[in-house]
Amino acid sequence: MRFVLRRLGFFVLTLWAALTINFVIPHLLPGSPVISMMARYHGKLHGAALKAVEAELGVDTHASLLSQYAGYLKNSATLNFGTSVQYFPTSVTKMVGPAIPWTLGLVGVTTVLAFVLGTAIGAIAAWRRGGKADSILPPLFVIGTGLPYFWVAIMLIMLFAVINPWFPTAFGSDADITTGWNAEFIGNVIHHAVLPAAAILISSIGTWVLTMRNTMVTTLAEDYIRMARAKGLSSRRIMIDYAARNSILPNLTGFAMSMGFVVSGAVLVEYVFAYPGIGYMLVQAVENEDFPVMQFLFLLITVAVLLAVLVADIVTALLDPRTRSAR
Repeated sequence: MRFVLRRLGFFVLTLWAALTINFVIPHLLPGSPVISMMARYHGKLHGAALKAVEAELGVDTHASLLSQYAGYLKNSATLNFGTSVQYFPTSVTKMVGPAIPWTLGLVGVTTVLAFVLGTAIGAIAAWRRGGKADSILPPLFVIGTGLPYFWVAIMLIMLFAVINPWFPTAFGSDADITTGWNAEFIGNVIHHAVLPAAAILISSIGTWVLTMRNTMVTTLAEDYIRMARAKGLSSRRIMIDYAARNSILPNLTGFAMSMGFVVSGAVLVEYVFAYPGIGYMLVQAVENEDFPVMQFLFLLITVAVLLAVLVADIVTALLDPRTRSAR
């Protein structure tokens, strides 16, 4: 219990620091949401109209910095993140909300799949060290890790969408299909997600394979593995319960970080495929100087990473009691 409370305290402190940085950075940068909005109206906002826009965007240029900071913390606690400059007067939460399921469905599922497959392949390669599996599989998958996401995405589009038109080149679904929880729409979404998911999988699975393989090779040399073999335990039990369980901890921490960054989306992949996720929206927000959206996305990514790390710490403590007792 004390371990969990310490981690929760660290989470709260880090979240406050992230909120503070998220407030300070836009104030240090040139420009502001109001200036961006005035540029859209060619500087023709004056008087009451300008004050109305400032109120709608949640910006009070006449208040002190401390007062603005207090208002920002209050708005963040009530999930009020202002109004989008690009899609004025739509609120930030209403604009970003529909993009989250697209990113979670694509990047989240692909990250889990890459972790499961990579960890399993790495464990098999380490268990059969020096064999064909160890000689072929790790180098084959590690090659993909060195390839940029966007390059893999472009190559997949050329091969499987242009030369062989088997899959769509862009977007999350066809424009003429009815959105809803029906077989036609779900099948269409999966069809559009095949190439982006393949690009992410090819570029990320090698990390899990290599990490698991190297860690498990070290674990197999431990004394408790020799003792398990001396006791006559089956190879399957030694591999899974003794070697793999103790070797997966480094991968588990990396997986938690990856799941946290799932919320940010695979920016380059989503941009190449014009996929309607968080990553593509972040690029649009930067291009259009949409400060409220950028602030919200930064905070969303930070909170997701912190939650993922918190869960990883708790799971690691359950799997490895040494982390709870170590001072």
